[in-house]
Amino acid sequence: MFIFALMLNELKTKLYDVLSGKSEVRNGEAIQAIASYLRKSQETSTDIKGTKLFKKQEKQSLELYITKKELWLKNIDFTKYVSEGAEQKVYLKDSNSVLKLNDSIYYESWIDYFYNLLLHNYFFEDTAYKLNGFTKENDQLFAVVEQQFVEITEPTDLNLVKEFLYSNGFETIKNNDYVNKNIGIIIEDLHDENVLTREGLHYFIDTVFFIKDTFWKE
Repeated sequence: MFIFALMLNELKTKLYDVLSGKSEVRNGEAIQAIASYLRKSQETSTDIKGTKLFKKQEKQSLELYITKKELWLKNIDFTKYVSEGAEQKVYLKDSNSVLKLNDSIYYESWIDYFYNLLLHNYFFEDTAYKLNGFTKENDQLFAVVEQQFVEITEPTDLNLVKEFLYSNGFETIKNNDYVNKNIGIIIEDLHDENVLTREGLHYFIDTVFFIKDTFWKE
């Protein structure tokens, strides 16, 4: 039990270091820099997280950063549209990768969305997101991330996905949503369109991570 607790504490420390920018993660540098900027901006904010005003002001602050760092993208080929869901639009970049435009609608704040990217890149390095920049459409802000294109060779067995997650300390909340209570992380929406199978291997392409308040506590 002591060894298991020690391993959990080590993992939690690693994740905390990734989110805070103290530790490297694949394709994480640009994402960590923005998360750090937003954390500092929020230290002086008097608005309550989760309110429309909070996210509006966070967006304004983020757009100032994007302009300063010249992160606006103008060369996205919108004719290569693939699909879209409630949270993002997908475009084919080339034969090896796709572009995903996300407006952080699933999250209370933009920083939570960037934390989601970092957690994904830590746990699922083979499909790590790369933040290319940002774009706007009808005053709606989108982060533009690039991800490996995964060619499916067989249907995904969700029972095998569940077994994999259980073996890594996650348990079912409902349907395709899971929580690791020991760490304080939730991962949602792991249906067979978000977990693809190629030659017997699972590729997690559209994860939705949430961090519980308990994660930040000792």
